Amino acid sequence: MSEMRRRELLKSSASALLAATMAPAGRLALADTPGHRSIDLDKLSIIHSDEGVLLSYSVRFDLPRDLEQALSKGIAVVFVAEANVFRKRWYWTDQVRSETSRRWRLAYQPLTRRWKLTLDGLGRHFTNLNDAMDALRRTDRWRIADPIPGADEQDCYVDFSFRLDTDELPRPLQIGLGGRPEWNLDVQRRAWVPALR
Repeated sequence: MSEMRRRELLKSSASALLAATMAPAGRLALADTPGHRSIDLDKLSIIHSDEGVLLSYSVRFDLPRDLEQALSKGIAVVFVAEANVFRKRWYWTDQVRSETSRRWRLAYQPLTRRWKLTLDGLGRHFTNLNDAMDALRRTDRWRIADPIPGADEQDCYVDFSFRLDTDELPRPLQIGLGGRPEWNLDVQRRAWVPALR
């Protein structure tokens, strides 16, 4: 093979490799732009009372068509909400005050033709998918921490996230998820803890 031909092959291979590497990143970047987000956080409120730090939230999203088809065939999916309370420190990394999470497992049961939503081992049955989705899209007065002493309360904040746990999906469904931005159901927000009421 001539030297010229070898250079041309290397050049075209490098261009193809660069294009293949950049394409998924471009699609993921597009998914995070406001017009292409597949999940939004409608409400996030934090109440600090004698009961503790209480969090309420509401997310808005639609299931991707592929995921809905997988659900209708009996494959279960897991959604996770996490709320971590931190105390801000100027001299060191922020101190973790509390870490809490909730896991919802959503599954279709073909024999009974009902949807089962399980939260922390307790299950509820629904006759249609929309009702089950409405139940997991919002939570009110979730206790995420004990009451914070008055000296620390102005320096505390909450990092909240809600996501589809793709690690819980069967392996065949996990392959190629990076190229499907509509499966990127993940939203995060930070909010300060208000003064004790």
